[in-house]
Amino acid sequence: MDDYNNNNDSNNNKEENRWCYTNSYYPSQNNYSYQRAYEQNRHRDSYDDLKTSSFYNESYKKPAKGRFKGLIAPMIIVALISSLLTGGIVGAYFTFGLPQKYSGANPPGNTYISENGGIKQIEIIDETTTSAETAVAEKVSPSIVGINITYEYRDMFFGSSQNQGQGSGIIYSSDGYIITNNHVIENAMAGTGGNKIAQNAKIEVILPNQIDDSYEATVIGRDPKTDIAILKINVSELPAAEFANSDEVKVGQKAIAIGNPAGMEFMGSVTSGIISGLNRKIEYDDGTMLRLIQTDASINPGNSGGALLNSEGKVIGINTSKIGGVGYEGLGFAIPSNNAVEIAESLIQSGYVKGRPQIGIIVETRFNEEIAEENGVPLGIMVYEVQPLSAAHRAGIKAGDIITKFNGVEIKSFEELETEKNKFKAGDKVEVTIYRMPKEGRASDGEHLTLELILGEDKG
Repeated sequence: MDDYNNNNDSNNNKEENRWCYTNSYYPSQNNYSYQRAYEQNRHRDSYDDLKTSSFYNESYKKPAKGRFKGLIAPMIIVALISSLLTGGIVGAYFTFGLPQKYSGANPPGNTYISENGGIKQIEIIDETTTSAETAVAEKVSPSIVGINITYEYRDMFFGSSQNQGQGSGIIYSSDGYIITNNHVIENAMAGTGGNKIAQNAKIEVILPNQIDDSYEATVIGRDPKTDIAILKINVSELPAAEFANSDEVKVGQKAIAIGNPAGMEFMGSVTSGIISGLNRKIEYDDGTMLRLIQTDASINPGNSGGALLNSEGKVIGINTSKIGGVGYEGLGFAIPSNNAVEIAESLIQSGYVKGRPQIGIIVETRFNEEIAEENGVPLGIMVYEVQPLSAAHRAGIKAGDIITKFNGVEIKSFEELETEKNKFKAGDKVEVTIYRMPKEGRASDGEHLTLELILGEDKG
């Protein structure tokens, strides 16, 4: 599923949280003019000068000294009253008037438009130094682990060789359970189903605080249909991640991804974006179809199995794939946390997804509408092989039969059959309508049969 991940985008925006401050403008709070009372002694100085001048005579009438003394007290009182009134008016303006003008009616940001149409710049002071990404990284990074697999690859020309693969995982519980993607570990598994690790293969978990050490893991359970796997290491008191309700996730909210893109060298890398879409239907090359959360947070090879988080540091998804290539950017996908938790709980308890229904057939994928028309047979699901002792085998379904209805609903594609089948549980009885061709003669001379089928349980 990492085939979508061939093109890495290394151009991460490193200045996403840079704030730009504008110059401040404040009205002067001290814009008052004070004048010293230097004129109070001017008349006395003039009298002394006249007294000593060459044209002084006694007939000059000396100014009365008590005339200005009577004015000093009223002037001081007037000055004090003026100062008190001015200070009160200015204080009242800044206390009551200015906050009202900066209320929610004005546009946000650094620009304030006054009532008279003038524009002023105000300063927004960001007293916080921790972004959501920083807080989430500090909280959740200890819960994101590295997964390293070693497996034997056989080639008919060059023989066998040891290969390695790397991915991410999340500490699911403090007693050593790790959740990751099935495709992260599947090359180390013996066969397409089951939980047995292949011969000469190994799965190791690397904790973020012990990057030079590793813990060998066992596979508790895995589910290729949902791309979820549960590993177990013999370590206790681990920092388990907290899972959120993915049904409450909304398009546009913040999304933060933590994982190990390109392997352990970049272990614990944090990328940030938003939720771009929900319930996206993605079909993979192996026929697996998943409904996923879409994000533009950077997801690259090695991120698979890592966490997609909300701004509270809670897991909302398990990163699983991206669409890459020329002309594509920011198309990452994650398994919703509700689906992942449901599957994880079943795998931990039973080793497989309990109660999942199974018919027990292998489908002939080459059969299509064109072939059906050419041979005069109905379009449906052609059975390529019936698994021994399966529900289909016991119901009497045979190779070559065409399933046209499942419990009364017309079936024309494998997806439609899976949709109808998954409405039931193991042990439920359903009616299956098939078209059976004759052993000899024309295919169009066949007959329709209705069979009762008791659904089996898919144990992976």
